[in-house]
Amino acid sequence: MSGADTTLAAVAREETGRLVTALYRRFGDFDVAEEAVQGALLEAVTQWRRDGPPRNPAAWLTTAAQRNALDLLRGRGRRRQVTQRLAATTEEEVPAADEAVGVDADDRLPLLFACAHPALAPEVRLALTLRAVMGLTTPQIARAFLVNESTLAQRIVRAKRKIVATGIDLRVPEDVDGRLPDVLAVVYLTYNEAYVASTGGSEDRDLGADAVWLAGVVARSLPRKAEAWGLSALLAMQHARAAARFTARGELVLLRDQDRSLWDRRAIDQAGEDLQRAAALRSPGPYQLQAAIAMCHAEAPSWSQTDWRQIATLYGLLMDIDPSPVVRLNASIALAQLGPGQAERALAEVEALGPHLAGYHLLHATRAELLRLVGRPAEAAAADRQALALTSNDAERRLLQTRLRRHPLTDGS
Repeated sequence: MSGADTTLAAVAREETGRLVTALYRRFGDFDVAEEAVQGALLEAVTQWRRDGPPRNPAAWLTTAAQRNALDLLRGRGRRRQVTQRLAATTEEEVPAADEAVGVDADDRLPLLFACAHPALAPEVRLALTLRAVMGLTTPQIARAFLVNESTLAQRIVRAKRKIVATGIDLRVPEDVDGRLPDVLAVVYLTYNEAYVASTGGSEDRDLGADAVWLAGVVARSLPRKAEAWGLSALLAMQHARAAARFTARGELVLLRDQDRSLWDRRAIDQAGEDLQRAAALRSPGPYQLQAAIAMCHAEAPSWSQTDWRQIATLYGLLMDIDPSPVVRLNASIALAQLGPGQAERALAEVEALGPHLAGYHLLHATRAELLRLVGRPAEAAAADRQALALTSNDAERRLLQTRLRRHPLTDGS
């Protein structure tokens, strides 16, 4: 990215949610607030690339968003309401432009709860969070997730209408525990979608880093919620391996083959501190268990020296909470590493998941690896071909194609 794009990405991440919330509270119109900020971001893309970033980027964005909001309201024939609203607004309600930097993270939390409201469809929650809270433009989101731009724009419009029609307020609900899983799920999905969509390099923002940042915002804003710290630790540890996940040519590198010297040890250490904060609250949950599994990988000098027995134990605890087929699939991978004869047991577990995950490419890719371990290469090649047919991700397709070239057996060979 250019210097202007890097600056804009950082400012958008820090300021978008604050601005949308402030403008909504000032003018009482969520759609206007969100559109005004999105318009300011698009203006910044053009002007900052041409002229370079301004001296105070956050203040520039605040001024542009406020101007856009007034223009939108006046254009919709609401001049009188705007005048009355402004006359009734105190200085405390409207942050000054030069105060835009360094706003407390809590200011973004009400907006995040609104965007993750259970009245909204899951895919809509994700798109709206990326735009309204994190400051991504519609084209960026569409490119990242391979969605048609007009389709995505329609989803966002429907979501904003639903917020107004349902009366969803921009505030942290009294029942934080009841709604927090929705918020954490949106943050987790943001990282997961960024991870899956990644091809090893992009001219757009690092969406994985955005999700890690947002998880930290939630955890620091709700410091007594163990699962918030657990998610923050999990995503930070996953993202710490980003530099080793792809070769210079953009080829996907599996965990066992990654150059661990490229892992971000500072990020891993910070994630470990977050996990300790979560454990101290004595309220275990699935994100904390996943983070503990990720920590086992992060601490291991190599794939062969990984504490697989500890990982298998953690997966057992995780399945007690979340016995979903995907969790059971991941547990089978750990099971296969425990010693002689365990690959057969793991394969039996994977075979049993077939009816539940028949359309999931990673089931077939995992099955292929286990089939090779137990000496059934022809069936393994067939499973890899099935996985290849089920994924559209370029990096994953190239990995499977490479594996098939190395093991070019057919069912009749």
